[in-house]
Amino acid sequence: MDLPLAHADADPVAALRRWISDHQRIFVLTGAGCSTASGIPDYRDRSGAWKRSPPLTWQAFTGDPDVYRRYWARSSIGWPRFVQAQPNGAHAALAQLEASGRLAILVTQNVDGLHQRAGSRQVIDLHGRLDGVTCLGCSARLPRSAVQTAIVQRNAGWRAGMSDVAPDGDADIDEAATAAFLPPRCEACNGLLKPDVVFFGENVPRERVLRAQSALQGCDAMLVAGSSLMVYSGYRFALMAAQAGLPLAILNRGRTRGDDLATLRVEADVGDVLSAATAAYAKPHRGVSHQRHLHSSA
Repeated sequence: MDLPLAHADADPVAALRRWISDHQRIFVLTGAGCSTASGIPDYRDRSGAWKRSPPLTWQAFTGDPDVYRRYWARSSIGWPRFVQAQPNGAHAALAQLEASGRLAILVTQNVDGLHQRAGSRQVIDLHGRLDGVTCLGCSARLPRSAVQTAIVQRNAGWRAGMSDVAPDGDADIDEAATAAFLPPRCEACNGLLKPDVVFFGENVPRERVLRAQSALQGCDAMLVAGSSLMVYSGYRFALMAAQAGLPLAILNRGRTRGDDLATLRVEADVGDVLSAATAAYAKPHRGVSHQRHLHSSA
């Protein structure tokens, strides 16, 4: 079923508030635009193009020792800044929308854990979490904080030189400093250590995709907040919602891959608009359960 597109140029808050009030079980997909106000840079500009070199690929990380060293050198500088980030208004608004009963599930493409820290409970971390690390040799799992401690001990006296913050715990540092860095290895098997996130070139674990698809089947609308939808792993859910005739609202600064699928398009600051549009749901209330099911395939 094709639904008409509504733009919210005049009053984005009122438009999104009305849209939310019309739906009882909302599937929310979030992206980097939800975390930029927390000091975590995003990857793309308003046109959807890369702001910098595309992110690291799985193939390069596992196949090139210099790339492995460069990743961990940069991450060792970016991590302390990343972990200090605090939830912002967008995270708080979605947490209170969940508490009200209208947000049924939140699927995030972010790896920062800020939704959970803001109080959201029904969260699927589609691309994983940066606060965990996995050994590619023996599958041991470690907290990122422990790996940071080992990195500091292994590189006593090492200096990165000038550095700039980059997306998702990354940092731009001097190449000369990178060459002198000793990357971490698994203490049990000496295997490569990988952050527990999905790199470009990797597939999202099927279990996460199936959980998200199942959740979407029980919702009556979908909201995209702060994502350009340029990555298929998130775009697929917008496609599924549109194919099932579910109302799709997109709140994002700049164009998105799903603009042609949207029934409501809001181009505005994610945190400001979400905070104002969800203010009426600050206190939990009981709503009427309503479900609408999808009949599309994965």
